[in-house]
This record gives sequence, structure tokens and C-alpha cells, in this order.
Amino acid sequence: MSTSLILFIAIAVAVVVIGIGLGLVISRNKADSPPPDVLEQITEETIRHPEHAEPHLEGDTAALDTIERPETPQGRLVRLRARLARSQGSLGRGLLSVLGRDKLDDAAWEEIEDTLLGADVGVAPTQELVGNLRTRLRVEGVDDSERAKAVLREELISLVGANLDRTLKSTGDDGKPGVILVVGVNGTGKTTTVGRIARVLVAEDKTVLLGAADTFRAAAAEQLQTWGERVGVQTVRGPEGGDPASVGFETVERGIAEGVDTVLVDTAGRLHTKSGLMDELGKVKRVIEKQAPVTEVLLVIDATTGQNGLTQARVFSEVVDVTGIVLTKLDGTAKGGIVIAVQRELGVPVKFVGLGEGADDLAPFDPAEFVDALLD
Repeated sequence: MSTSLILFIAIAVAVVVIGIGLGLVISRNKADSPPPDVLEQITEETIRHPEHAEPHLEGDTAALDTIERPETPQGRLVRLRARLARSQGSLGRGLLSVLGRDKLDDAAWEEIEDTLLGADVGVAPTQELVGNLRTRLRVEGVDDSERAKAVLREELISLVGANLDRTLKSTGDDGKPGVILVVGVNGTGKTTTVGRIARVLVAEDKTVLLGAADTFRAAAAEQLQTWGERVGVQTVRGPEGGDPASVGFETVERGIAEGVDTVLVDTAGRLHTKSGLMDELGKVKRVIEKQAPVTEVLLVIDATTGQNGLTQARVFSEVVDVTGIVLTKLDGTAKGGIVIAVQRELGVPVKFVGLGEGADDLAPFDPAEFVDALLD
């Protein structure tokens, strides 16, 4: 067989093999491609959807959904109680060690008072608690340490305020959304708190819209939007340095139009000593209420600031009528008595406590859980 014939046969075989390979690729691509009517449904919005790793059709159960499902408030309490017990345990141990003695003389009661005052419970609440304990232990003749602990538990729960309404008013009337305004001084973790409250509401199957009315801190709007995107919640933003009242107004206006359950408005942190900034905060609330009533004003207080937080609370309450307290960083201090003191100062309840850095480390405040953690 001649060399030219061999070369011709080799080329022919190569062409056949390549042809077969191309046919397989083309047929596979045809099999993988969606039919024309499906292709028409794939819009630019679907392809660029920020919450999904790749384009998918609405209703496609196989699509990768990256929106997080936050932990329920009930589940948080169990996990956070252990953290609370670790940070506040010294208060409970100090009280129980004295009450467990065979004899409670004046020196012992003074020691109890010092323990409570050292935990920032406050003078008036401390005197009330000690007076009630002395009376009950004397009248009931308690000589058993477990019974003394039970009496202490009952009195502490009463002092914390078991009868206060801690419900978050997250929905409005007449078909309008609930409007929650979140305020506080710089550095209390306010924007993070807004994001965490949004997670609590989403876990309760409520629809939420966020308003980034902190227009002075460049990263605030970005931070809030990131919190929202993680749970599928949108954020209304304004220009940097813009009017925060207009952002609040636009957010509520859009919330009404879209029929959401709750509008959460973050505001810029401001020193309570700056009257101009405090007046501006009052303006934000007044402008928002041209659209819908503000159902909650939550004041965020850093628990580690102790008694200084009471001064902040008093000024903010005068400007915007605070309806509830959020205590952050409660795991970072042994002075858990601030819960009692701030409630007495304002006459409003602590509604949330933050205990940690995690996304779901904010939980509705429960007096019995709090006291049990102290005495655990």
C-alpha cells in the first residue's frame, strides 16, 4: 500500500471521529437548552438576582436560594440563657451566699444591699427589694436555703417587672404598617440592632422594609442593606449627608404602598448632650408621622455604660417618647441590674437584650428567664 493511500485513509478516519464528536456536543447542548417558551421567561432581572448564585426561573425548586432563615425567638432564649448566667452569675451567687447563712443580721443585709448597688440596680429598687425580703423571711420564718432562693426569685421577678407589656408593636392600624424608630447614642450597636430586629420579625413571618436614615455615617446604609439582603428584606436609602427625615418619610410611604407589616427606621447615633442633633431626631419622627403613626421608639443602650446609660435614656425619652429599651452587650458586664434601673428611670420596659456578636444574638427580654439565669 502506497504512502499516499495510507495518509488519505488516516485523514478520512480523523474527519469521521471529529464529526462524531461534534455531533455529540451539539445534541447534548440541544438537550440541555430550555425550549423557546422557557427562554422567553428568563429576564435580565432573574439573571442578575443578587440573592442567587446562578440564574433560575421563578418557582424552580432546584434553584440555590441563599436567603437565610433566622432562628426563632423561642430558640434564642434557650441558647442565650447560658451566656447570661455566665456574665451575671456573680450577682446571683453573691445574693444566695448571704441568704444561705444561718443568721441574717444587719451586716448581712448591708452586704446584700452592696451587692445589688454594685450591679447597678439603683438605690430605690435596692431598698425595695431588701425591705420585701426582710419582711417575707421574717413573717414566713424561712430557714431553708432552697425556700430562701425561691423567695428571692419571686421578689426579683417582681422587681424586674413581670407585668410590664413587652410586646413589640410591629403592625399598625387601618392597613398601615407598624413603624419602629430606632434611636441611641454613637457606638451602642444601633444599626446592627436594627438588622437583628429585622431577623426576629422575619422569623415570625412578617414582611419588613428597612429605612437607612443614618445619612451621616458612610458605611451605615451599606451595613443595613447587607443585613436586609441576608434575609430577603429591602432597604430604602438616601444620598450621603442627605436629610434623614426625608429618608424616613420615603420608607414609610413605600411601606404603605407595598403593604408590608413593619417598617424599621435606623437613625444616626447622636450624643444626648447635643441639642441640635436631638431636635433633628424629633423632626424625623414628626415627618414620618405625616404618613403613619410611629408604633414603637426603641432606645438602644450599651449595658456596659452602666449608670451613664440612664442619663442618655432620660434625654432621648424627652425628645421622642421612648416606648421600649434594647440593651446590647449585656454579656459584657456583670452589672445586670441596669435592666431594673433603666426601666424605673423611664417607666418603659426592656424589650430586647443582646448577648453576643452573632446575627441571632438578640432575643425578646423575658423577666423569668433573666432572673433564672442570675440564680442558675
